[in-house]
Amino acid sequence: MQALLKLSRAIDALNQRVGKATIWLVLVVTVISALNAVVRYAFNYSSNGLLEIQWYLFSAIFLLCAGYTLMRNEHVRIDVVSSHFSPRVHAWIDIIGTLFFLAPMAIAVLYLSWPIFINSFLNNEYSSNAGGLIVWPVRGLVPLGFALLILQGISELIKRIAFLKGLIGDPNAKADAPSAEEELARAIKQQRGETA
Repeated sequence: MQALLKLSRAIDALNQRVGKATIWLVLVVTVISALNAVVRYAFNYSSNGLLEIQWYLFSAIFLLCAGYTLMRNEHVRIDVVSSHFSPRVHAWIDIIGTLFFLAPMAIAVLYLSWPIFINSFLNNEYSSNAGGLIVWPVRGLVPLGFALLILQGISELIKRIAFLKGLIGDPNAKADAPSAEEELARAIKQQRGETA
């Protein structure tokens, strides 16, 4: 079990790094969106490329942070019902949910999205919109994001089983850690302090 817990920590570290790096895309997409609006209204100019890059970045945020969100126990849950259960029952609910819902769905999406990405890459697919962007990088985000989600699902399974065996504390316990938004704000302040 110790080897599996080590694997779980490695998966958590991977999704932590990906998630923290991807959080910066929220700022990037906000700036691009604001600049696009200013250019559109001030200069009566619009670009499909600028609109598509916003969609691509939003896709990256959503897909690449799915595993990170699962790791932080921030996915939508029906807490009204599950909050009445003991931590052990909650762990069993997570195990069953991961094995019978999360894993089959994520594996199916990964399996089905991979050929679409490969086909797009081999054909160097571009958007059908005038001035649109190349499409294969954003198509590649789907299998990548779901692969990270599957890995994190494996990590969460390991943690729930270890908890049930009494090897670790409750993985569903809310950590007294800053939210992703608070982490981003702190990182921006640190950057501003370093460059000033």
